Amino acid sequence: MAHNLLKGKKGIIFGALDEKSIAWRTALRCVEEGAEIVLTNAPIALRMGEINKLAETCKAPVIPADVTNMDDLANLFNKSMEHFGGKVDFVLHSVAMGMNIRKGRSYTDLDYDFNHKTFDISAMSLHRVLQTAYKLDALNEWASVIALSYIASQRVFPDYGEMADAKALLESIARSFGYHYGTHKKVRVNTISQSPVKTTAGGGVKGFDGFMAYADKMSPLGNATTDECANYAVAMFSDLTKMVTMQNLFHDGGFSFTGVSKPVIDQMDK
Repeated sequence: MAHNLLKGKKGIIFGALDEKSIAWRTALRCVEEGAEIVLTNAPIALRMGEINKLAETCKAPVIPADVTNMDDLANLFNKSMEHFGGKVDFVLHSVAMGMNIRKGRSYTDLDYDFNHKTFDISAMSLHRVLQTAYKLDALNEWASVIALSYIASQRVFPDYGEMADAKALLESIARSFGYHYGTHKKVRVNTISQSPVKTTAGGGVKGFDGFMAYADKMSPLGNATTDECANYAVAMFSDLTKMVTMQNLFHDGGFSFTGVSKPVIDQMDK
């Protein structure tokens, strides 16, 4: 059900790859709530994914941008403002790649060149996006920026590997840049720490299916779905959350604050 929460707002969605991705579902919900959007992803992801189908549904242009390339990001914001005829009201950063995980390397045997690329793509890209927008004065006052994180930034999940460090850095950037952008132009920057969901990217983590089932048993409300995460992002882009900034917001059915649940205890007793 739509409530026109984003009527008149304009936003950029990073990272929509296919129908399973959070960015894809968020793009659909933003448009349903009255927003106009621009879609973007890396050129290689555009070739691999199905973003043109989403663009047609959302009546949105697709502007390629490598998040590690400052010229690409400047082009993205300039062309987006040209398309909108004004500045941007919200940004979703849904970008991550664990190079060592992809190559099957464990946390105790990292290739540091891969590690550098992981940090650059998965975390420093948020700083690049924010710095580009800041210098171009591309965001309206009270604009909202959301980046997707995960609780492994704060707790150990052995198979999440270097991505745990990347997410910790991502959350730190959101806090630090959130301060500067907030004092500069009332722009709010937050991260959403989402339940594990079976996206194309998430499904590549070793033991993912077992952990997803465990998280569901541990969470009083169960795992939050991609569509429910999209709803939360819409709320964070809306004017109803204007005073929330520099926060890591858990959207995980209560997993983050549950020590142990009865279903897990019962399973251990078997």
